[in-house]
Amino acid sequence: MINKSTPYLIIILLILLSVQQSNAQFEDNRRQAPPLRERIFYGGSFGLQLGTVTNIEASPVIGIWLLPRVAVGAGPTYQFYRDPLGKTDIYGGRTYLRFFFIQDLSQFIPLGIRLGFFAHAEYEALNLRSDFWSASSTANSRFWEHSALAGLGISQAMGMRSSVNISFLWVITESDYDLHGNPEIRIDFVF
Repeated sequence: MINKSTPYLIIILLILLSVQQSNAQFEDNRRQAPPLRERIFYGGSFGLQLGTVTNIEASPVIGIWLLPRVAVGAGPTYQFYRDPLGKTDIYGGRTYLRFFFIQDLSQFIPLGIRLGFFAHAEYEALNLRSDFWSASSTANSRFWEHSALAGLGISQAMGMRSSVNISFLWVITESDYDLHGNPEIRIDFVF
């Protein structure tokens, strides 16, 4: 004869077994996470504008994949800038966070193109020469200009760990200096 509490006991037992199984699967997935050396990436960008205004930029980057869809990166930046009024060196650094909301478009649309789409947020600090950027300043001192940029990007995989990325970024902080265009278009490589 079946007791009235027997179905409840069976349900509780099944729930406990499923929780234990899901915990075991979680631990297996945790053990299968790639090692740190496989989550680190390198890359950067190089910019070149020649003509009346010359702007040469080098920005290497090192980063890490925190999660399969989330990457952070940081690195120094250097620019040589020359216009008809003079020339200056700009240096500093930047750090960014990228969230891939679509990692591989071919999973949704089978075209064989491995495009990814990401959101990008960045903080940048640049050291500028005050007498170049301000007509009222006569001293050859330098100051820091801080910027926050945000936007979207497209990533084209070039191999298992490498890609070329195009970012469209907008400056979201106010500045007295016109250091970035809106949008600023950047092309960078990651490997």
